[in-house]
Amino acid sequence: MKSIINFLFLFVSVFLPTCYLPAASYCLYAQDKAIAVVNNEIITQKDLADFLNFIRLQYSRQFQGKVLEEKVNSMKRDLLQRLIEDRLILQQAKLAKITYEPSKVKARIDETKKRYGSESDFEADLAKQGLVRADLENKIGEQMLMYNLIEQKVRSKIMVRPDEITSFYSQNKGQFLKPEERILTLIILQDESIAKTVSYQLRLGKKLEELAGKFLFTTDKLSASAGQQLRPEIEDTVFKLGIGEISNPVKIEKQYFVFRLDDIIGSQQLSLAQAQDKIQVYLFEKKMQEELAKWIDELKKQSYIKIFEN
Repeated sequence: MKSIINFLFLFVSVFLPTCYLPAASYCLYAQDKAIAVVNNEIITQKDLADFLNFIRLQYSRQFQGKVLEEKVNSMKRDLLQRLIEDRLILQQAKLAKITYEPSKVKARIDETKKRYGSESDFEADLAKQGLVRADLENKIGEQMLMYNLIEQKVRSKIMVRPDEITSFYSQNKGQFLKPEERILTLIILQDESIAKTVSYQLRLGKKLEELAGKFLFTTDKLSASAGQQLRPEIEDTVFKLGIGEISNPVKIEKQYFVFRLDDIIGSQQLSLAQAQDKIQVYLFEKKMQEELAKWIDELKKQSYIKIFEN
């Protein structure tokens, strides 16, 4: 489910006869220009900018640099509509007197802070996004209010019947093929010259047990399928090996890895029992998105929403 975020609006009012509007005696500063009204609340240009900054902060947990900016930019077109929807949900949460546990907000912030070297680094990154800690606490609290309301109004009412799972499996068996799997032995070494020697000796037919008495290394097992997001240098190496073949050393950070392909297990059709958990999750989330969209559309029909043209 899409993350649901909301920001409080902030505007400064000054009574000036020349700025009088029929609906209110407020003159908004340029940076707080009203861009929409949702029932009795105003959304300003600043709200929209804050919303974008908070999204960037959230995405920065997973993405960096160019990828981060691409993710953020992909949302800009629909940003105001999302902010309006979030405002509607938050209004409903307050009417329903939905609550959240403040300790969970602290836990979320503590989890975010783990990505930083120090408290000052954390505060500096917030400042870079135009936020302070109080803003972050407020936004996370609002997320929890809205999540709890959606849990009550939508998620708790969704069910996936066993016959729906069976029907989906029958109609989509091709989606439940277990890909070809490669079973590998990893030899992990700390020294490049030793790694080259071990790789060469194994290709000559020496046994690992023999080499273990002469060289310092550790071994492990790896099961790999194509498209598993292996490091490119590993995928390029292991999927070129034939059964029993030994790779040249591959350097990963400060270690060297030698791979031996032990077996190839062909693609297999998953049974209904093996696939049902994935189908359950997929159908549940599909229904969740559909019902959430219907619920939000209904809120919009019952609300006063006006977007001001630029």
